[in-house]
Amino acid sequence: MPSHAAIGKTSPRLKAEHGNSLRKAVHEIRELIVHGRLSPGSWIVEADLARHLSMSRTPVRSALHLLQREGYVIEHTNVRKSRMVVAPLTKEDAAELYPIIGHIEGLAGRRTAELPKSNRTEIASRLKGFNNQLRDILSSKNSRAAGIFDVDRNFHRAIIESGAGPRLLALHRSVEPQAERYWRLYASSIIHDLHLSVAEHDEIIAAILAGDADRVERGLQTNWQNGCERLARVIDIFGERGSW
Repeated sequence: MPSHAAIGKTSPRLKAEHGNSLRKAVHEIRELIVHGRLSPGSWIVEADLARHLSMSRTPVRSALHLLQREGYVIEHTNVRKSRMVVAPLTKEDAAELYPIIGHIEGLAGRRTAELPKSNRTEIASRLKGFNNQLRDILSSKNSRAAGIFDVDRNFHRAIIESGAGPRLLALHRSVEPQAERYWRLYASSIIHDLHLSVAEHDEIIAAILAGDADRVERGLQTNWQNGCERLARVIDIFGERGSW
């Protein structure tokens, strides 16, 4: 017989197992959404998702509530019941997300610009390499358009990793995957405007080499703001995903 003190208590081992299952569920469901395997606007069937992830419905249900708070899923309610739906990709959502990530990267860029010259030179060299890859994609036109996302993400992550402290990194990790949903779906559609982004990157690199923190911050925010405007034009052409 268990003691009265033990009744109603959960062992540390069970708590740890639940925590690990929840973290795994959050990560894997988020990845499914970000990579488009759970498409914008689609209904989420909890039992099917649990079966796909080979776990019980309890951590899946908890993960969906956490992802709802982060904006990846929304609750759709009608007269009879409510269900979780993968959040649509809309211009309004992008208009909120892009300035947020631009400000976060701008703060990291300021710190990058304040590094010693030798560090800035090494970082600028890496950034130039990524930007030259984008130039190569631009010259090849549509044949390599699918690679835009990865190269552009590497460019921005290099700045974050060089200048962000632990709190800024945590903020960036929480927001970047939400912007990544737009980035992945629409990156190949902006190839005709890619030269504009490359020029904006050149300005950011020059500002880092000059050690001008204000200029770096402004350049990063401008790149994200202009990226949002370019994205909005693409959405106007192809339509919002999941909001029909």
